[in-house]
Amino acid sequence: MLDRVRQYIDRHKLLHSGGKYLVTLSGGADSVCLLRMMLTLGYDVEAIHCNFRLRGEESDRDEKFCELLCDKLGVALHRVHFDTREYALLHNVSIEMAARELRYDYFERLRQTIAADGILVAHHRDDNVETILLNMIRGTGIRGLEGIKPLNGHIIRPLLCLSREEILSYLADCHQDYITDSSNLVDDVQRNKLRLNVIPQLKAIIPSASEGIDTTSKHVAEAIHVYDDAISRGIDACVHDNVIDIEQLMQQPSPEALLYEILSRYGVTSGMAQQIYDNLLTSMPGKLWHAEPYIIAKDRDTLIIGRNTPPPPPLIIPECGKYIVDDLVNVNCELCTVNCQPSTAPYHATLDADKVRFPLTIRGVMPGDRFTPYGMKGSKLVSDYLTDRKRNYFQRCRQLVMLDATGTILWLIGERVAAQAAITDHTINVLSVRYIIDESNSPQE
Repeated sequence: MLDRVRQYIDRHKLLHSGGKYLVTLSGGADSVCLLRMMLTLGYDVEAIHCNFRLRGEESDRDEKFCELLCDKLGVALHRVHFDTREYALLHNVSIEMAARELRYDYFERLRQTIAADGILVAHHRDDNVETILLNMIRGTGIRGLEGIKPLNGHIIRPLLCLSREEILSYLADCHQDYITDSSNLVDDVQRNKLRLNVIPQLKAIIPSASEGIDTTSKHVAEAIHVYDDAISRGIDACVHDNVIDIEQLMQQPSPEALLYEILSRYGVTSGMAQQIYDNLLTSMPGKLWHAEPYIIAKDRDTLIIGRNTPPPPPLIIPECGKYIVDDLVNVNCELCTVNCQPSTAPYHATLDADKVRFPLTIRGVMPGDRFTPYGMKGSKLVSDYLTDRKRNYFQRCRQLVMLDATGTILWLIGERVAAQAAITDHTINVLSVRYIIDESNSPQE
């Protein structure tokens, strides 16, 4: 068994000699086996024990056992106590989820504090089988059939090649005792119900059921490499700057799977991805799907993915001057009386100063906003103007306008000035307004 674990570690490049690792130690058979094996294989390890204060004296018994075991083995032990029930109540999560969040947050903080290379946890083959079955029941995709990964960030699982029965056999050969968590013997949560009731029934029907499921997960893990390569090529063909080309998407071998893989990177669930795919060709332009903090918008023959960001607060400009909006934007407003020509730059407006009344206001577009674009006759809804200009949903949402004291829109920023304040042959004083964006500091999507 030690040779198998050593080979498993080497094959997946999980550990390296000279590294320092933390072993999560509950006192149960799996974690005790992990600690003993790592020491025997010559790795530099320290142990971590979490007391979640959920089982009264039994929790304290577990902690004491870990203390005595580490003293016997000459291993440093880090201990932490959690008020798990209070945390669950405060964060509105289950006790099981609270314990998971607390321990993994502590593991990572401790790893950084002592500069350890990784955190070793004692998941084994039977845990992997349970995870795969749970994922199948929940309607998993291909990745869910892969099961538990041996390496996930700094979390390392060297015992996935062993069954629970083999772990118990190893401890018996070492004459090493361990403790049993009584909560694992009660079928009160899904995983326990599967472990205590379902899997024994499967093994009664097919004795090699666990081995077969584990083998399947290995085949799936290999197939995922091919799948990921195909997905990467599909994304290159269909996605550009957070815009999905629907026609290109539908030409791919599996557009449904590809769409899910694209959208899942933005936190879209499989159910929502399915709903989007089902409506992809029939929904009208302008259809929106919300997946906070993102919105997916259908725009003509594309799907556009963008952040759901509120418009900035209105900026009041009481007189000429330079106004700092934030680290990215500033507005420069000044009078120009010498040879000031009409600007053709999208973020520089030149207006007839005698037709403008301060204070000016820069704000986001509101429903019903109208203006008279320079060079056109009659007023037009800003929304209609932007639609005619083929601006997408996010561009329309982020559009800014500048108004004067009368509430008249003088400038659709980045687009066009209004006819009422445009420079003419009779203009004497010119008001120059620059809306300056520092795109080099702009956060990326």
